Amino acid sequence: MFSNMEHKMNNNKHPDKETTRIEAFSDGVFAIAITLLILELIAIMHPQNDETLLNLLLNNWQSLMAFAIGFLTILICWINHHLIFTYINKSDSNLMWVNGFVLFVVTFTPFPTAILAGYFVKEQQHAMAFFGFNYFLMSLAAYCITAYTYNKHLIAEDSRELYFIFKKIWLYCSLYTFIIFFVCFISVPVAIFFYCLMFVVFAYPKEFATRILKRKHNREK
Repeated sequence: MFSNMEHKMNNNKHPDKETTRIEAFSDGVFAIAITLLILELIAIMHPQNDETLLNLLLNNWQSLMAFAIGFLTILICWINHHLIFTYINKSDSNLMWVNGFVLFVVTFTPFPTAILAGYFVKEQQHAMAFFGFNYFLMSLAAYCITAYTYNKHLIAEDSRELYFIFKKIWLYCSLYTFIIFFVCFISVPVAIFFYCLMFVVFAYPKEFATRILKRKHNREK
């Protein structure tokens, strides 16, 4: 049973896909967003005094930290975006707008990343909350595109069961990130811990969803 299920889950390549241009454009936007993150680091390489390179880097550790977090954020968002488009094989006009919402949030990410770099020391809670709200927008955008494509039957029909798990995961993630947004005002370390848990799950979304689906089948036996 599982071998047949895994065969269906891996049978995602459809020669008649209508989303090729959407995926190509989206990949370009992701690449530009990641590139914009480095501008914050380039800016700190123009010191106003004669401090050494080591001191310059140590005094701007928050910028290095924010770059790493921002890079991982966009990378994981791209991993999940790429994954769901391996199942989407049809398109319509509304899909372009829903995908546009995803890309809007992605291109917005360098801005809260810059705020995190500049204000994490001065206003830790507000800086983390502003960046965390971006996670909520990302989760909401991901849920919107998975829900829309699932409900409109724009995905491969033999993958709907697994894709439904993706949709539910992003719905729960939207609620999760909305709650953690308020946790940022109470305890930044606790909020960071919960965001790290989220990173672990969405770094390997297909493996996580497949495990949930297998457990569901085991309970139904």
